[in-house]
Order: sequence, then C-alpha cells, then structure tokens
Amino acid sequence: MVGRLVPATGEITLKEVPTPRGRPYGIKIAADGTPWFAYNGNRLGSIDPKTMDIREHPLPTPETTIRRLDFASDGTIWYVDSSRGYLGHFDPKTGERREWPSPSGPQSHPYAIAVIDDKVWYNESAMRPDALVRFDPETETFQSWAIPSGVGIIRHMRATPDGNLVFHQSSTNRVGLVIVGGEGR
Repeated sequence: MVGRLVPATGEITLKEVPTPRGRPYGIKIAADGTPWFAYNGNRLGSIDPKTMDIREHPLPTPETTIRRLDFASDGTIWYVDSSRGYLGHFDPKTGERREWPSPSGPQSHPYAIAVIDDKVWYNESAMRPDALVRFDPETETFQSWAIPSGVGIIRHMRATPDGNLVFHQSSTNRVGLVIVGGEGR
C-alpha cells in the first residue's frame, strides 16, 4: 500500500501496489518530491509522486541490506549497507552505483546517514563505543570518531538548519549534536 497525505487539506490518497521485495525502510523525499526508500534488502525503491507507482533500483550484491539513505545536492543518493559494512552511492539519472568499505570493516553495521554540504556522515552501530564516520566524496577519504556517550544505537541523524548534525541514541536515550564547521566542513 502506498499513501499520500496532503497536510493542508487533510486529503488522503491510497493505492494498493505490490511490494515483492519486502517492507519499505528508511523513507526520504528528494528535492523533486520523489519518495525514495530501501527495501531492507539489496534494492532502492522510488515512488512516482503523480501515479504512486513503485520503481525498483537493484544493487549489485545480493547480501546488501540498506537501512537508511540521504541525498547530495546534485540529487544523487548515498546509502549505508549494514550487512556488509559499506557506504554506497547511486545516481538515479545514470543508474551508476559505487561502494566503499566502511573504515571499521564488514561487521561495522552502518545504520543512520546524513549528507551535509555534500559530505556524508554516518554511524557504525556495531562498534564499541559507537563510531561516527565522515566521508568526503571529493577525496574519497574517511574520518572516524568514537561517540563519547558510548553504545547508543543511532537510528536516525539529520542536518540541522544551520548545517550541523543531530542524532538520537535509542539505547542511551541521548541526543547528540555535532558542530560541523570550518574548512572542509
């Protein structure tokens, strides 16, 4: 089932559609209004905002499990592969896909992700303490930091209106704020 709610009018539109690959997960809306999601497997999905039809975008490795995704300023998609410990990039216009191994390896379990000023931030939820990772697509380099509050299982992270990063650690019930500043932001 796909649904759309128009908050201003309260209008709800529902459409029954097959979802043969499993349940949608990590839903985000692109700048053009297209909803994108992970199938909690090796596919991305997009929903046509007018027809509400679903389109599948398969990824090359069957073992892939995508948890979350976010968008770069050019409309391309960054995602984390929690089962294999990878960061991935998908271009909806060309279909091109690229992946990089996460710094802590295949068992790092990347989960939440946010793109700020076209730099990719995500967490490695299987590390102890949890790790915060920053990836610079221009140089293809990673930086990692231990999260001071330790084990917290970050499920979501978001950019704040002023360009910083906020996240919630569900098992410690803490909110974290990362001040992203200076050159190389």
